[in-house]
Amino acid sequence: MSDTEAKPDAPAKKKSKLPRIIMLGVGALALVGGGVGAGLYAAGAGLIGGKAKAEATGPRLVPKSEQKRPGDGKEEGGHGGGGESAEAKPAENHGMPTPAGEGGDRYASNYYAMEKDFTANLQDSVHFLQVGIAISTPYDDTVIRNIKTNDIAVRSAVLMTLGDTSEDQVFSSQGKEVLAKRLAAAINKVLKEKEGFGGVGNVYFTNFVVQ
Repeated sequence: MSDTEAKPDAPAKKKSKLPRIIMLGVGALALVGGGVGAGLYAAGAGLIGGKAKAEATGPRLVPKSEQKRPGDGKEEGGHGGGGESAEAKPAENHGMPTPAGEGGDRYASNYYAMEKDFTANLQDSVHFLQVGIAISTPYDDTVIRNIKTNDIAVRSAVLMTLGDTSEDQVFSSQGKEVLAKRLAAAINKVLKEKEGFGGVGNVYFTNFVVQ
């Protein structure tokens, strides 16, 4: 009789293992789902691929085909200022465009004229210099926005550079070219200190008076 009573218990033991297997399967799926969710959250928060995302938000070189031209309706920050189709490039220490041979510069020239003229005494001279300047950059409007944000520091650097200029430099074309390069370097220095990136390629004179 003992043998016949033990037989019905065997199927019951087999059935009891089924819930355990189901629970293990559910636990494994929860772990996998949790791992995927954590990965998606980290990517969204910038923890994964954060470096690439940071580089994409920096100044971008603007292709020649996207250069702003009068009457094209492209305003600052628009498509002409380096939109999504602009080629992303890592930040460099300067903003000089890469020459493309006889066809001109490879990248567009983005211009910005500073609103007020600058007046400063010349070095060791009774004369003073009054100039209006504009900058050009091959990058998008990020550089121009940085100049506007740091307008006071930029203007101070320009005035100090003009004050270190002698009469000999302002009365010759070669001297004016040297002065323009010095001004570009001074502005880039301020932008690098304040924003971590220069970007000014050239400085042009819109007004030049010595009195």
